[in-house]
Amino acid sequence: MTPFPYSVDVAAPVTTARALMHEHQISHLPVTRDGELAGIVAERDIRLLLGANPADDDSDQTTVTEAMVKDTYIVDMDTRLDEVLNHMAEHHLSSAIVTRRSKLVGVFTVTDACRHFAEFLQEQVRRSGGDDAA
Repeated sequence: MTPFPYSVDVAAPVTTARALMHEHQISHLPVTRDGELAGIVAERDIRLLLGANPADDDSDQTTVTEAMVKDTYIVDMDTRLDEVLNHMAEHHLSSAIVTRRSKLVGVFTVTDACRHFAEFLQEQVRRSGGDDAA
């Protein structure tokens, strides 16, 4: 999970969201409206909206609200990881917004899941003496 994630306002231009993602090397941004969680926007959503060549279009006028996903998967920080992973797999989701007491605390992505699973497998190989394939 990426703790204390950056967020972007619904009225911000998608170019602002894209710049924030690039600057912090992230691909998902929670979207807020008046300080409250309103959805999530991914780099992929922006690419799909703007097309292959965003410079050709009026991307400074396109707002985050046009690219964001409003029906966001939100989980409490205490939700079991296996439940989160099963839900994400069943619904083909690339991210979950993590909250604590209804406040944003992080973003969990498929990349996070893969990274931690790889660490788990490496630990299993190390414990077995390193001769077994993971």
